[in-house]
Amino acid sequence: MSETEPKKRGFFSKLFGLDQPAETQPPAPAPAPLPEPPVEPVAETVPEAEPEAPLAPEILLGEDAPLPIAAPEPVQPKRSWWRRLRDGLSRTSSALTTGISDLFTKRKLDAATLEDLEDILIQADLGLATSARIAKAVGEGRYDKQIEPEEVKAILAREVEAILMPVAMPLAIDATKKPFVILMVGVNGSGKTTTIGKLAAKFRAEGKSVMLAAGDTFRAAAIEQLKVWGDRTGADVIAGQQGADAAGLAFEALQKAKANGTDVLLIDTAGRLQNKTGLMDELAKVVRVIRKLDAQAPHTALLVLDATVGQNAVSQVEAFRETAGVTGLVMTKLDGTARGGILVALAAQFGLPVHFIGVGESVDDLEPFSARDFARAVAGLGEAA
Repeated sequence: MSETEPKKRGFFSKLFGLDQPAETQPPAPAPAPLPEPPVEPVAETVPEAEPEAPLAPEILLGEDAPLPIAAPEPVQPKRSWWRRLRDGLSRTSSALTTGISDLFTKRKLDAATLEDLEDILIQADLGLATSARIAKAVGEGRYDKQIEPEEVKAILAREVEAILMPVAMPLAIDATKKPFVILMVGVNGSGKTTTIGKLAAKFRAEGKSVMLAAGDTFRAAAIEQLKVWGDRTGADVIAGQQGADAAGLAFEALQKAKANGTDVLLIDTAGRLQNKTGLMDELAKVVRVIRKLDAQAPHTALLVLDATVGQNAVSQVEAFRETAGVTGLVMTKLDGTARGGILVALAAQFGLPVHFIGVGESVDDLEPFSARDFARAVAGLGEAA
């Protein structure tokens, strides 16, 4: 084909209207390079509808004030002891108050109603004797009459308080006994070592000198945990190697505490099941050995009870009282899953002093036991005036 002949047009040329003779078209330009992505001005990337955040207080102070990196998290106020206790007993109180409301709403009181009430109280771990006592108090002078649920809860709180009042005793430290020896006992996982640390903190805050004996020689973690509490509270710690003789370590700790004129000696022991005879015999040996140095020691033997175990606590009290001469109770882990009614049953059955209750892991989550507060929290009532 000669250069003067018109070029044939292809399909796309015809489609876009380019099928005129070649000589009438301008020469095709050279292909342009691909354009770079446009860079938009920064101002255009800011959404116009975005409201301006208010200036932080630091900015308002002046140019030299530091700019905040992020808004600080709001500080949650510490819950009061009453609130923590009420929350810790929520499982028990919820079961009781729901059962009482369902039972007594628009219903006259009769023998069947009282039997149902007794069943509700037993299921809440208050014990047979206590449940019968409360049901009897509710029924007095009220047969064939309608009674409001709030009145039943008030009677429940009154009776529980009457049972607990005789056992609500503070732990008294006899200053004439140096050291005043406190033996801590309980099953695995009841919270003995943590409770020892909290008690040490309380005694140190009162100005007393304290020594801790790491007598739980079965668990290396317990030994280290007690050392940490010693560092925190400024208490001396007597510890050996894992697997060391617990009785020998308790004896050594008592010797040193006597020599140093220490006010309080807290002796930790290994957690042991109450039905394991061999382990309970080892605990009895600890008691015998320290009595070679002080015939009256231990001056207090505290059984630490896990509030979630319910009726199993009864057999624990029986076994440890026989082996270690338990003189008082500490109930821990009142954390919302607790079966707190068992403390009422223990008070009615054994009459042992209840010195402290614990509602959490912090030092201030262990407080002296108050019968009235506990009774009102169990019954789902408000804080006492």
